[in-house]
Amino acid sequence: MNQPLPPLIDTHAHLDHEQFDKDRAAVIVRARENGISHMLSVGCDLASSRANVALSESQPNIFAAVGIHPHDAAQADEAGIAELKAMIANSQKIVAVGEIGLDFYRDRSPRDVQRLAFRRQIALARETGLPIIVHDRDAHEEVLQILKEENASEIGGVLHCFSGDTAMAKACLELGFFLSFPGTITYPKNAPARDVVRSIPIDHLLVETDCPYLAPQAFRGRRNEPAHVRHTAEMVAEIKGLTIEDVARITSLNAFKLFGIGSIDQTAKIAYRIRNSLYLNITNRCTNACTFCAKFKDFTVKGHRLKLDHEPSFAEVIQAIGNPASFSEVVFCGYGEPLLRLDLIKQVAAWLREQGVKVRINTDGQANLAHGRNVLPELAGLVDAVSVSLNAPDAQTYQRICRSGFGVAGYQAVKDFLREAPRYIPSVTATAVTLPGIDMSACRQVAETLGVEFREREYNEVG
Repeated sequence: MNQPLPPLIDTHAHLDHEQFDKDRAAVIVRARENGISHMLSVGCDLASSRANVALSESQPNIFAAVGIHPHDAAQADEAGIAELKAMIANSQKIVAVGEIGLDFYRDRSPRDVQRLAFRRQIALARETGLPIIVHDRDAHEEVLQILKEENASEIGGVLHCFSGDTAMAKACLELGFFLSFPGTITYPKNAPARDVVRSIPIDHLLVETDCPYLAPQAFRGRRNEPAHVRHTAEMVAEIKGLTIEDVARITSLNAFKLFGIGSIDQTAKIAYRIRNSLYLNITNRCTNACTFCAKFKDFTVKGHRLKLDHEPSFAEVIQAIGNPASFSEVVFCGYGEPLLRLDLIKQVAAWLREQGVKVRINTDGQANLAHGRNVLPELAGLVDAVSVSLNAPDAQTYQRICRSGFGVAGYQAVKDFLREAPRYIPSVTATAVTLPGIDMSACRQVAETLGVEFREREYNEVG
């Protein structure tokens, strides 16, 4: 029996296009059959915006964006903006203003007209509270300048069919924007785009088709359609070292955050899968308040929402795990310090070992301070590996970025834990987040002095 396809969202399609006139209904059915849960059909002028709104009203899983593309920028006069505003007021299926922006490649509209249309539509989005979908072709600097000057970060949005470099990507992320990628990332010669995908946190990434254009490599030269967005997601998974299930879950959550499309999966608060590992979220309490910890913004890891409403019991954890045999390892991690719940870890780890499953703990290394004793002997025979967040080469730097509740004593406790851990646990690794200004070579040297392995963890990439 075939496994169900993980649901994906095509966040940028042009289903109103004449290329779909003969088989639009079949295209929509094919999308559903290929696990495309929702589609966002995007307007390029007043006529296409009207058509997409009508289409969205007739299909529960299709939503609309209305806007005027830079090619038709002259339509964004007072009357055009008023019509867009009226569309937004009269439809619950409109979730964005777009696509709007600048196109200095084809220059089908005078550039001053494009700029004015772009600014007017950002203002419309701010007035209506909708995010924007931005078209940017050979106009990177001016697009960024206008987004900043028009305070577009207040509403957010996405750079669709992103074509900039990593510096441009970083600038967009700093504005709080998402980046979206179509099938072009599957083209053999498009390594620069894949490098951008590799460089940005997946929590800021969307997938799209831009159909009927830009079909992925497997369909290159033919009409594109929403069902093909899966090929783009598969390439993202390959680039990021994730599974297609991971990418589907994360990008669908991103689409929900930006556009309100779909829903949030709340079923994996305790046990959540990333790649072929199962992670256990057993507490949101922590002995640190790290400056880089994502939970101070959002309790999300790789598309899983990990805000607990209570700390789970042994029975709840076992129920959440189910059959652990299919996982390569089970990791005590989550959004908190797992060793604060030492007794629960010992219970669950013992049960997992009976099932023949490898057990790892991700910890800040201050458990001995928290419990007032050396807890490592209690983990012997239960835990196969431990990853300890070293994060700094000295106590002052550690306290500045990790803000231990134990003060400067916290860093020495981490080092003592790392030095002692190999006596009881087979695999011990010190890790450090690649925060700007942190000397990774010095952190590595500390780990080597303590006799443990060292691994860098990418800043802004959680999980």
